[in-house]
Formats: sequence, structure tokens, C-alpha cells
Amino acid sequence: MASDETSGRHVGRVTAPGQDPDHELVLAVLDGDPTAYKGLVERYQGRIYAVCFSMVRNPEDARDLAQDAFVKAYQNLARFQLRSSFYTWLCRIAMNVSIDFLRRQKVRAAELFEDGVATRESGGVLSIGHQREDPGRNLERKRLLERISVALDDLPEEQRQIVVLREIDGLSYKEIAEVLDIPEGTVMSRLFYARKKLQTALRDQRD
Repeated sequence: MASDETSGRHVGRVTAPGQDPDHELVLAVLDGDPTAYKGLVERYQGRIYAVCFSMVRNPEDARDLAQDAFVKAYQNLARFQLRSSFYTWLCRIAMNVSIDFLRRQKVRAAELFEDGVATRESGGVLSIGHQREDPGRNLERKRLLERISVALDDLPEEQRQIVVLREIDGLSYKEIAEVLDIPEGTVMSRLFYARKKLQTALRDQRD
């Protein structure tokens, strides 16, 4: 018997031991325990926020979008297929809400840049990983991140997604292919050209 997507109730789906550990929590939610979803939120809220922030480059917007992604995932949980990774499914939702947001804000963002309002302060700079504080390199690192942020903004949307998922979130080619619903070969190709464009942009900024 198939799952009832309207009611959100789980009917007859099972997950094999040793598979995605998130499936147990997903099944608990689908079987009528909404509190189990808190475990999924706590497990991935940091990563989903980082994905959203890397796309929209604004902390408040990223928090709203991350929350929106979790809400949408909860509302559509009955549609999740247990054959795949819950995180990649959730990440796809986060990427989609971020892209929708950017498209809605495109005209407004252009106006802000023209007015000189949109500046890249410390809270709006791309942050890659966690590094130990080194006061002697703080200024150099800030300038580098500003340059990367500018270069990333200039990438086509499809290449920018690949860079965020690979370089920021650290997903494998297979996971990225699942998130974006494209072949792994396409992932590799887009990432190759995106890296080339980033290298060229960073080199041009130095000249």
C-alpha cells in the first residue's frame, strides 16, 4: 500500500538496518510522532543555514530560508522516498527556496547595488570552513573572502550551486547529483568550468 501524501501518514514503508540513520526519525514522524522531526532539525540546521547563506549572502535571509526549507520538508515528508538520503533531499529543498528567493530579489538587489547600499561587511562574506584564529592573517583572509564572494556572484546560477554544494557543504559528486537531479558527469563538468572561472576572476581582481 502506498503512503497517503494528503494526510502525511506512513503506510507500509520500511528501511533496512545500516542505511541512512535519518530514516528512523523520518519514519517516526510519518508514524505520528512530530517531535522526532526536532532531531532532524538539530542535526542539519547548521549545514542548511550554511547552504542558504552561501547562496544569498545575508544572515537574516539565510535563517528565514533555512527555516522555510525545514517547514517545506516537514509538510512534504510523506513524499520522501526512503531509497535516498534524507539530507540530500532536504538540501535540494533548501537550494530551491534559496534560488526562488534570489530570483524574486533580483531587481531589488540590482537597485541596492546601484545605490551603494549593498556592501560586503564581515557578516555578508562567504565563510569557508572553520579555521583557527590568526590575527596576523585576518586582514588577508578577509580580503580573500571578499574576492571569492564577488567572483562567486558572477558565476551562472547552475555553476554557483555546484560550488556551494561541493566547496562549502562538502558533498560528494554523487550527493550533488542527487540534490540537483543531474548526472554525476554533469556535476564534474560544471564544477570544472566554475573553478576555472573563479580562478580567472580572482586573478583578474589581483591585476
